[in-house]
Amino acid sequence: MLSILGNTIVNHCDNLSRRSFIRIGSLGLGAGLSLPEVLRANTRQQIDKTKSIIMVYLCGGPTQHETFDPKPNSPQEIRGSYNPISTKIPGIQFCELIPKLSSMSDRFSIVRTLTGMENRHESFQCYSGRPGGRPQDSEPAGGWPTFGSVASKILGTGGGGALPYVDASPKMGYGPYRNKGLHDNANKNSWPGFTGMSHVPFAAEGDINADLVLNDINLDRLNERRDLLGSLGRIQEQVNVQEIDAFQQQAFGILTSSRLADAMNLELEDKKTRERYGDPTTTDPSFGAPPQSPQHLLLARRLVEAGVRCVTVAFGAWDWHSNREGTIEYLSKRYLPPFDHSISTLLNDLEERGLSERVQVVVWGEFGRTPRINAKGGRDHWERTQSVLLAGGNVKPGRVIGTTDKSGGTPVDRPVHVQEVFATMYQHLGIDVNSTKIDDLNGRPRYLVDEDRQPIVELT
Repeated sequence: MLSILGNTIVNHCDNLSRRSFIRIGSLGLGAGLSLPEVLRANTRQQIDKTKSIIMVYLCGGPTQHETFDPKPNSPQEIRGSYNPISTKIPGIQFCELIPKLSSMSDRFSIVRTLTGMENRHESFQCYSGRPGGRPQDSEPAGGWPTFGSVASKILGTGGGGALPYVDASPKMGYGPYRNKGLHDNANKNSWPGFTGMSHVPFAAEGDINADLVLNDINLDRLNERRDLLGSLGRIQEQVNVQEIDAFQQQAFGILTSSRLADAMNLELEDKKTRERYGDPTTTDPSFGAPPQSPQHLLLARRLVEAGVRCVTVAFGAWDWHSNREGTIEYLSKRYLPPFDHSISTLLNDLEERGLSERVQVVVWGEFGRTPRINAKGGRDHWERTQSVLLAGGNVKPGRVIGTTDKSGGTPVDRPVHVQEVFATMYQHLGIDVNSTKIDDLNGRPRYLVDEDRQPIVELT
């Protein structure tokens, strides 16, 4: 039995002493159950109840024709070089270069008619659901926040006290592809919007990563780190930077949290699982995009498993004009098989580990590609429609939403606005978009989505 004894005994109105109360309150723990075991069990229960999202951002805008919306009956300059194959959904075909996803299409859903994106090469649209950085965008005071910052602001820390928001992307050259609110052709940074600097994502890829593994650390070294943070506090008083204390708290929490450090240490993952995800596929440096790294998807799985609410991962280079590296025929053959393997592995892994119900996955880019292949053999930017993969959580699997015209360039029925996807994500996290508001920096309450956008009714 657990007993916690103190020097002072205080009688309560029921004539039980505080010492007795603590003893009696412990009787339900069960024989042989220690306080650390109780705390671990409570933390695990909190994590298991935490709803999470993994958003895979395909930098540059993927082609819908060579993935989830092939047009085999169109002319060669529209349909491209590859044939469609049947999927698990009757009457639905995907491109032959993604056979693994085709064979498990009954376990996720596809939107073929996404609208509402601008022709801009930036992650901000995928992470916020809105354009930003330009005068015509009419951003509120402070700018729009990303979905992870919203979740952090409203819901707080993740399960078991985990960080609410982590960017698990590899390093990359082009700034607007990063999760920092940088804008394409605009001298403005929207990161993190009106939620405030305490709700930026923690960047898993960087120099701090090596400092997260606290092997053989003793109390003296831990106190040294605490003293360092205290010094930052004194600097704060001198420079009066109001938000730096949030970073101090986050930093010390990371440095002292073995659970988060362990989640970020892929060496602790079973070797067979690491091998199952596979090695990265490098992308041409001229794209400024990250590699296609399945190990970063594995990292994302480990983070949500540890209780992180929102994880973003940039994956590969998809700006396939054919002005870099090769034609769309070449690029598709090079990059779609690793994409197929990586995303299918992630979805299978989540399901096998019992995470599919609490983890939602969204896979998309900032826009689609033109129906007609250009003179160089590539496809250009196309914001009128694109395809999106959604899986897990509140998303019903095995659905294909919307139909495009014979060229794959315009929705014929059921256009799905980008903010309907965000409403779907917020619903999964337990946030009601009809009632939840956050004040901008002028104190004006702001809804999370515009124009009464609702979760995708066909999927939820």
